Amino acid sequence: MKRISINNYHESMGTLIDLSKNIDYQIEHDPRAINIPYQQLMLHYEEYLKKDKPYYLTCSKGIHSSKAVAVLEYFGYDVTQVIK
Repeated sequence: MKRISINNYHESMGTLIDLSKNIDYQIEHDPRAINIPYQQLMLHYEEYLKKDKPYYLTCSKGIHSSKAVAVLEYFGYDVTQVIK
């Protein structure tokens, strides 16, 4: 599983997705991130992601982003966990 620090992320690398619940995202988030809650992404990943593009996944504690990266890598997506 690929991991990087949020300090090493740059927008040119790919899309940063915050997997937090909408309410938590509204309270605090990295301004470079878009919000797709974990459950929503996992149920509909084919609607949100393309296999030929890189994605960087983050969440408040790293639990959901770790799980999502493991599953999405298995399905052939270019995903990296971003640790805050």
